[in-house]
Amino acid sequence: MVNLKLGIAALLLELGAWSGPLLMGGNTDSALASYLLVHALACVMLSLFLFPLLSTRQARPRLAIVLLMMVCSYAVPVAGFLGVLAAALVLRLYRKPAAHTEFESLQMPEFDQHQRRQGHFRHAGLRSFLGNIHAPIQSRLRAMVALQYVSGRTASPLLRTVLSDPSEDLRLLAYGMLDTLEKRVNSSIDAEMGTLRAAQAEGGNAGLRTLESAQRLSDLYWELIYQDLVQGDLRKHAIQESLRYCDWVLAEQADNAQLCLRRGRLLHEQKRPDEAAQAYAQARELGLPATRVLPYQAELCFDRKDFAQAHALMQELGQWSALPRLRPVVDYWSRR
Repeated sequence: MVNLKLGIAALLLELGAWSGPLLMGGNTDSALASYLLVHALACVMLSLFLFPLLSTRQARPRLAIVLLMMVCSYAVPVAGFLGVLAAALVLRLYRKPAAHTEFESLQMPEFDQHQRRQGHFRHAGLRSFLGNIHAPIQSRLRAMVALQYVSGRTASPLLRTVLSDPSEDLRLLAYGMLDTLEKRVNSSIDAEMGTLRAAQAEGGNAGLRTLESAQRLSDLYWELIYQDLVQGDLRKHAIQESLRYCDWVLAEQADNAQLCLRRGRLLHEQKRPDEAAQAYAQARELGLPATRVLPYQAELCFDRKDFAQAHALMQELGQWSALPRLRPVVDYWSRR
């Protein structure tokens, strides 16, 4: 804060420095000494008075700035005194013109957290993060725990990538989470098995209940495959059981297009391409949308190395606009 008393004292001392020699008789040594002493005091007062006028950035280092103002005002009589005063005022009042901004800033819209989609989980890049052994263990553990809130179809492949991780804690957590997902489906299968046996034991009007239980069992075994919860022989067993119950229902309800599509996918998994192609074609004949069947038909043709037919199917698939996830694949085949 500017102290006006210091400024007034500096001015009075400077006037006294010039009037002192006149009162002491002119060109004597005592007159010169009194001038130099009083002038020095005036310069100190002036520097202390002007220093608060400088901005924080301009006033560093503090001691050096004060000494600079004292030396300049002391070395040059009158002009130095007035020059230091003028320089401090100019620095105080001068403002750097605002730089021209190429882009204007816009106010961000207010974020409403209630608009957030429930159950939505962004897992882009999570696979590489979980596989990064240089990332902190605690952060990777938290990321894995967050996978319990996503579907098994998304979580299972990510968890399997961690099974070979150097960290034992991550491996154990991944094993536990995969085992929990598998047990959850297996417990539903056991319960549905009991329902199926009870329906078969009743006989009579229990035929519809038996078919419903058989379809749910096919669904549950398919979940083990779809969520990638079983591997090796267990996967083969799940495919066989799902296909068995699927055929059981189709024997009574041949017009079930959804089960025809699943039967084609199960036969495709069993490396039975001809039967799978027939099942896919039957699903389309029963009215299943082409967008549901064409991707699997194209995949089957690709596996059979029938690239011309695969290209034709992808061209047909490209006519549909509601396939954002398949759009890169469709665009690739469209350029061939």
